[in-house]
Amino acid sequence: MLEAQDAQQLFFRIVEALRAKSIQLADPLEKIVLKVVGDDLAYVDNRRDAKKIYKYDFWKDLKKNLKSVSKFQKLLKDTGIQEKLLYSKSECFPDFLLKVKLQADTLISGSLLELKDSKGGSIASFNSTLPTKNKSLDEIDVINGIDLVSKISSIVDGNLSKKEDYKSYQRKCLYLVRTYGENAKKTKLSIVDGSFFETVPKEDLIYQMFMNILKEHFQKKGMSINSETLDKLKEVLSKVTDQTIIAKSQDIEKASVRPRLRIMAEVHSEGNPHSSAYPEIVDGSFNLILGTSNLAKDTLVQQIQERVSGIKILTIKHKRNGEHLVFQYLQ
Repeated sequence: MLEAQDAQQLFFRIVEALRAKSIQLADPLEKIVLKVVGDDLAYVDNRRDAKKIYKYDFWKDLKKNLKSVSKFQKLLKDTGIQEKLLYSKSECFPDFLLKVKLQADTLISGSLLELKDSKGGSIASFNSTLPTKNKSLDEIDVINGIDLVSKISSIVDGNLSKKEDYKSYQRKCLYLVRTYGENAKKTKLSIVDGSFFETVPKEDLIYQMFMNILKEHFQKKGMSINSETLDKLKEVLSKVTDQTIIAKSQDIEKASVRPRLRIMAEVHSEGNPHSSAYPEIVDGSFNLILGTSNLAKDTLVQQIQERVSGIKILTIKHKRNGEHLVFQYLQ
């Protein structure tokens, strides 16, 4: 049940806001998130526009709780955050991070939330990291090349950030996806569980990508490569599974630059829940899409039915990754 907790609460709040007409499907995605879960955020990447455009002060509650400007400044200094970064657009991954909670002395919640908005029917590319089911703060810091996300979230999460597994804790990856954002009749908005995109374990995806590059290189050069050599290459490359290492800047002897690989990903049409491959996701709908593995399906269905009326419950068959549960709201 904990697998869906953050996604469920986000879905509830957005539905309630849509019904109250305090937000619309066409609103900027940042506005929607800040409006419905602003009090539950441990990190906001674009803190500048959040304050300037959407009148959301990320640091307001912390300043209020400390009751002292000097205490706030000392906290920033002790954590290593420069004041000029307080209201900046950091351009780090992810766009938002929810606060962690504690249950039976175990960290829960704290999901990552990444925004994907497009004018057409395709999902915007993933430009910083491969979409996955889970990620830790340790992984996020390496991907970003700086530890700003974990520093800011640790301040907001307070004492919970002192738990030994705070940075290694595997957080759910959620994606707020919108297609045809400027076409009111065709707009679709969904909270998508990362399992919808991670149909092949990222470890396998990485080495298979390198294998494809090598094969294509040999073909273009008109060179043949025997099966024995391919098997050896596969054996070696299959050990290269850690994206955090790949994304890290590398020191090369005598080189005056430190190269790093930035992995980007485009979504296949069968991995796009808003494509024609999934006609159940209709125009003008807001959806919660969850993988059913490790999910207390019956309990979740009952809880959502009790909390929100008029929700359509569907099951769709992912073309590449099994069954997914869909909760759909139509205005």
